Amino acid sequence: MINKIPFIGAIVKWLQNQGLDYGLPLVIWGFIQIILLFAFFNLPEIQIIAFLAATAPIWLPIMTGVLFFSRWMFMIGLAFAIDNGRTTLEIKLPPEVYKSPEAIEVVISQIHNVQNPENLFQTYLDGKRPLTNSLEIVSKGGDVRFYINIPIKKIKTLLKADLYSQYPGIEIQELNIDYTAEIPNDLNGYEMMSFHMGKKNSSAFPIRTYKEFGMDKLPKEEEKIDPLTPLLEAIGSIQPYERVWIQILITPHRERGFKYGQLKKSPTWEKEVSAEVEKIMKKRSQKRTMTDGSEYETMTMLTPVERNTIELMEENAQHYAYETAIRWIYITPTGKFNGDTIGCVIRPFSQWDVQGRNGIGVRWRTDFNYKFYSDPFGTLIPALKKSELKSYKLRKYFNYTPADNTKIFTSVELASVYHFPGKVAVTPSLSRVTSTRGEAPGNLPTGNYEY
Repeated sequence: MINKIPFIGAIVKWLQNQGLDYGLPLVIWGFIQIILLFAFFNLPEIQIIAFLAATAPIWLPIMTGVLFFSRWMFMIGLAFAIDNGRTTLEIKLPPEVYKSPEAIEVVISQIHNVQNPENLFQTYLDGKRPLTNSLEIVSKGGDVRFYINIPIKKIKTLLKADLYSQYPGIEIQELNIDYTAEIPNDLNGYEMMSFHMGKKNSSAFPIRTYKEFGMDKLPKEEEKIDPLTPLLEAIGSIQPYERVWIQILITPHRERGFKYGQLKKSPTWEKEVSAEVEKIMKKRSQKRTMTDGSEYETMTMLTPVERNTIELMEENAQHYAYETAIRWIYITPTGKFNGDTIGCVIRPFSQWDVQGRNGIGVRWRTDFNYKFYSDPFGTLIPALKKSELKSYKLRKYFNYTPADNTKIFTSVELASVYHFPGKVAVTPSLSRVTSTRGEAPGNLPTGNYEY
């Protein structure tokens, strides 16, 4: 909303594009406006204070109520998440994976649980809400491994069953100690940099999916083009003392409103898709005037690119949607930080880009373009790095700019970015089991799951 304010909006937008905090300029501008207001009406300060005190019974309950509501919803939501617990599963790949990413798409669709409350007590007392899952690819000195961090009560059993059903040869190991524990929270002896990645444009426009790479046609391994392999090769080629942690946080998307714990009502993202399709169609409409002065609209033909884009948008909207945040962290011992590694990891994300449609790019990082302004005393960046490390370990996400908000990724898009590669991924350090399993463990439950 603030971007729409004349003059102020333009300044805020420029500051955001430069990665600068606009809070301080707004505070200064507010003080200037107050001083000018006093001067214009020639009012003494005592009258302003008296007016604020007299109207406090009106504005004070509203302000405190909004603050209390926000804090209360955060606390009960946190309690609900803690009650469900979390665990990290390491996925050890079989020697060969013949299935397309559609297999992991099925798994991601199965764990989509919006946790709709049955009544307001569950919303405002129990804190019932969608829980976050984390799809992770980790490289420790080039040793590449796949992890999934999930809530224990709601997801673990179902996820294991789904993974074994789609990939009979995998091994799933539940970690007693999370792999992130090896890095101290105070980063003593380590350097790190964190990046937030996300869709460059509106969530309505899909990224390039595995179907557009032809992976749904199950080509032979030597003919397969897997967009994930450049990223695996990049993180598999790092030095023994380097670490790269990639985290894709996915929270089932649902509408917002009082029933679900939000004061402001908003529909699901399909409305955004419809609005963007309407914009494309509107570009092709023209108003014409008849001889009697009446007006009518004509529609020119869509270009092949526009027609394909609309078809992909509408097809993508039919799949399960997740509010998604992508974060990756680069960690090294103190004094061994190599900036070249950062570019090698960022560049493979362009595999999912489509010019003029959408792609994945850097939306925020633990650095500033103008440090003399944003971090004049050199204390903010170290604090941000510690905060990012803590958030990664807790599988939490906080955006720092409007461009850094979570974006909608569907199950198809997520399966394109996170899936288990076959032999086309020749990264030698990619962790695989030495032999194919005969079958899944016999004690897994069967049948329908209600969770």
